[in-house]
Amino acid sequence: MRTFSHNYPSDITREQFEIIRSDLESAKKKTKPRDIDLYSIFCGILYLVKSGCQWDMIPSDYPNRSTIRNYYDIWTRTSKDGITILAGVLKKISNYAKKR
Repeated sequence: MRTFSHNYPSDITREQFEIIRSDLESAKKKTKPRDIDLYSIFCGILYLVKSGCQWDMIPSDYPNRSTIRNYYDIWTRTSKDGITILAGVLKKISNYAKKR
């Protein structure tokens, strides 16, 4: 699996990521092994959301922007209960941080 080296204030820890991994993985049917680490993709989305940058300004030490965009589109689809996966996992991370 291809991993990326990045360290930005918007990144979460691997420990925090493990809390939400299953939520993120369940959003996309897995037909073959992933070749890019979901942690890097998620941190790329956090960078975009927190910095407010344009898609083409995502740093090159994240996966390519089309990969990040593909997952962003999946994770921001509204479910029947009106909540996106992205909103749900961000809330989980926030609640986890408050408990520490």
